[in-house]
Amino acid sequence: MYDTIIKNVRVIDGTSAPWFRGWIGIQGGKIAKVGTCTPETAPDVVDGEDRYLAPGFIDIHSHSDTSLSTCPLAESRILQGVTTELGGNCGLSVAPVSEDPEKKKLLADYVGEMEDSWNGVEGYLDYLEAKKTSVNFGTAVGHGTIRLATMGFDARKATETEMKHMRQLLRRSLEEGAFSMSSGLIYPPGCYADTDELAELCKELVPYGSFYMTHMRDEGEQVAEAVKEALEICRRSGAPLQISHHKVTRKSGWQVHCKTTIALVDQARRQGLDVTMDQYPYTASATSLDSNAPLWAFEGGVEALLSRLRDPEMRKRINAETNESHADRWGDIYVSYVATEKNRWAVGKSILEIAKLRRVDPADACFDLILQERCQVGEINYGMCEDDIEFIMKQPYTMIGSDGNAAPMTCDGLPHPRWFGTFPRVIANYCRERKLFPLETAVFKMTGLPACRLGLSDRGLIKEGMWADLVLFDFDKIKDSPTYTNPKLPCDGITRVYVNGVLTAKDGVHTGVLAGKILRRGMVKTR
Repeated sequence: MYDTIIKNVRVIDGTSAPWFRGWIGIQGGKIAKVGTCTPETAPDVVDGEDRYLAPGFIDIHSHSDTSLSTCPLAESRILQGVTTELGGNCGLSVAPVSEDPEKKKLLADYVGEMEDSWNGVEGYLDYLEAKKTSVNFGTAVGHGTIRLATMGFDARKATETEMKHMRQLLRRSLEEGAFSMSSGLIYPPGCYADTDELAELCKELVPYGSFYMTHMRDEGEQVAEAVKEALEICRRSGAPLQISHHKVTRKSGWQVHCKTTIALVDQARRQGLDVTMDQYPYTASATSLDSNAPLWAFEGGVEALLSRLRDPEMRKRINAETNESHADRWGDIYVSYVATEKNRWAVGKSILEIAKLRRVDPADACFDLILQERCQVGEINYGMCEDDIEFIMKQPYTMIGSDGNAAPMTCDGLPHPRWFGTFPRVIANYCRERKLFPLETAVFKMTGLPACRLGLSDRGLIKEGMWADLVLFDFDKIKDSPTYTNPKLPCDGITRVYVNGVLTAKDGVHTGVLAGKILRRGMVKTR
């Protein structure tokens, strides 16, 4: 009757209900039975030895768009228990792609190398489906990508004709299976859009039952104003809102600003706005090093930025503005990745250390690297505090997202440990050690809650009829082994990971199977 039975387990079903002892039967990739009595038989019977069995973790905020095709095993995802992820976040998706060769190159320069085999979301998802992956994968459509396909990196207000084109691209992307629209308002070209543009585009989401995800315009001193803008877009458009990786990144605002932002969200929810958020459980963020350049310097795209950095007068202006905005911060910014062998020595060092070694100004140390590596430089930035992380994480509408990539355990550089350890860290550190919430709540934040936000009706819960995405773990031993200095490690305490009923990892080792499915939201226009 079943292909696999997992017996003698403590079932956490993903709804936040208390765990219960039981067993499950898997047939044809789905959960065919959830039982509490003596289990039946199957060709494959697994004794869970009284460990916890949870739904596979759903990463609602990832950036595996380009890496998943070259790393289909997605070890960084699978070995921490992630079975489903959503890409296309922070306003930058790899589709839609303009047919204009110049705009196509602008996108490739910015998001990374892409195959020349798709234009829209449907073509991109078809491409990944043919490649096959270990994880289930869906995508948001990036507002920045839509804007780039329409008007390049122009720092100006969109015309009505351009707005019409952006609306068309957004609607087509939703109809082809995108789950939401994301924005990245600290990154060009998204940062050049005003509130009116974003609100008008978000109105297009409502008839499709979709939602708006935003990397807000500021996460430091002006984070409260950024939340107000996001809520205003939600209010004016009627679209649900997801605040991406919510945090406070300036020491001057620690233990203060997040109280204001959460109060604003609470008030908005009381007023009837559908607002949720996600968060990663670390005190450092990560992004590209070129994000330290003033936004105006990026007008025109990557090549335009590099040209300005080569111009002595422009460089002087860029350095002055950046040093002013980065006072006392250069020592918190570390290089995590470079594209060439020439600068591998810089990986793991702060910009301040690099500046002292080279006897140059910190801004020059930063921008010289960007020039030499043609913007292919990653950074890790220590800017948050644990008190704020815990306060945000405890909120009932906060779910977990890694903000990481699909990567092999042998990838280059020192990527942020969130790529490899986000979800076990929440369980081990914040649930077991810090006791912020019960285990059932922790699992809900990683499974049932993101599944609900994404509209996944067949994943995120241990329930008959659901796809058998499952994680078996030892609560006493689960641990986020990845660290900032040694991130490329499997997490301890995860015994088995199943994707669509297929054993994909066992005792920290990937089995080599590619059982993931490409997910397309069933976007049927409601009016």
